[in-house]
Amino acid sequence: MKRLWAIAVIVLLAASAARAAEQSVTFKSGSETGQGVLVTPEGKGPFPAVIVIQEWWGLNDWVKQQARALARQGYVALAVDLYRGKSTDKQEEAHQLMMGLSQDSATRDLQGAYTFLQSRADVSKDRIGAIGWCLGGRYTLLLATVEPTLAAAVAYYGAPPTEPAAIAAIRAPVMGNYGGEDKGPAPEQVKAFEQAMKNAGKTVDLKIYPGAGHAFANVNNPWGGYRKEAAEDAWTRTTAFLAKHLKR
Repeated sequence: MKRLWAIAVIVLLAASAARAAEQSVTFKSGSETGQGVLVTPEGKGPFPAVIVIQEWWGLNDWVKQQARALARQGYVALAVDLYRGKSTDKQEEAHQLMMGLSQDSATRDLQGAYTFLQSRADVSKDRIGAIGWCLGGRYTLLLATVEPTLAAAVAYYGAPPTEPAAIAAIRAPVMGNYGGEDKGPAPEQVKAFEQAMKNAGKTVDLKIYPGAGHAFANVNNPWGGYRKEAAEDAWTRTTAFLAKHLKR
């Protein structure tokens, strides 16, 4: 009985420690205050870090799960709440939230998140990357155009920049995972971005998955578009890419 009680205590302490590694945080975003969920791995670090950027639904449980998965891989993960506390599972509301999001405000939040991570003693300041899906994929690539010291960028089906000046400003190596049946961005847009990046001498690794549509990596895809094989392959590519560029 005593042995069982001791085991129960250990389990409870472990669970408590796991909860303690995840916390809500705020950070300076221009003249405003940004917010998000910070998940830290076990140990003292310093660790590489990843800014995790939401889909158009908001900072929901699925996005937080991706941050937790990255923390288990040894990254300090900061999931930024671009909608400041709002989220939805309804398409019309998600569209409204996305259309109401100011690009300037979102960019400031992401740059504020980057500065926040750099200020932490448990983060390696030169090994901070970003990852995002859908809306977050677009903002991942946008962040790469305005943050010259970003160390890696992973975009899942995010609309890529098209302006030559924006592409020229990207210094981070870029990985992208896209659906062959996606309409926004369509494969033609993805291929054009890849060629423009290569022409500009940038490091880029894009993959288009045949038969996969938008949001193919999200098991909660409301349109039934989750593609298990493509999602698992994209995640394998993603973790290898981040390890290569952030755990060097």
